[in-house]
Amino acid sequence: MMNNTKTPVIEKKVLLPFILVTSLFALWGFANAVTDPMVQAFKKVLELSNSEAAWVQMAFYGGYFCMALPAAMFMRKYSYKVGILIGLALYATGALLFYPAASYRVFGIFMLAYFILAGGMTILQVAANPFVAVLGSEDGASSRLNLSQAFNSLGTAIAPAVGALFILSDTIKTESEIASLSETAKETYLASEASAVQTPFLGLALFIGFIAVIFLFAKLPKMMSEKSTGRYFEAFKN
Repeated sequence: MMNNTKTPVIEKKVLLPFILVTSLFALWGFANAVTDPMVQAFKKVLELSNSEAAWVQMAFYGGYFCMALPAAMFMRKYSYKVGILIGLALYATGALLFYPAASYRVFGIFMLAYFILAGGMTILQVAANPFVAVLGSEDGASSRLNLSQAFNSLGTAIAPAVGALFILSDTIKTESEIASLSETAKETYLASEASAVQTPFLGLALFIGFIAVIFLFAKLPKMMSEKSTGRYFEAFKN
């Protein structure tokens, strides 16, 4: 007699780990989508040229390039939980660095902030994708990944709203208008625009810290390397 019992895509015993790891997809979707409004905001606050603004993109994607292979090697040597915690720590550190970058309007700090934030995101992506894949049956791996990646789109959708609400103010002035201001008025205007940039990233850093605390105390399934078969990972074990 055939057994018609169908294995669920997400079993109850791994529901909490799945929710936690899926939340990471929204975080890097948000960071990717908020890059362009951030570049425009800091271009104004720091009075950057177009070539200097292009370096912001270089710092962001340079973080991906530099951290991808080290992150993969780290995951193979240590646990994915440790990797996720390090990724969250770097993400939060990068977000926090936007505060002094805006306060002092120093281009170097802004570049460093984006590089560190992108490095943290890279580690999270290296950890999250295979982790979601093995949280259950092999047949349901693609379904779990599709579901998690939908939250990447959620983060991407939220970012423009946050950018419009906090980063891109209603009092945007053109370069000629800024140049026509007195030195005092100009400093006051740039300081107010800088504070608008600080708020969302300070909140983001606090939120990431909260997620990191949950991960720290959460019991996540362990993943093991499967060298003999050539596959990267096998199903978790309790």
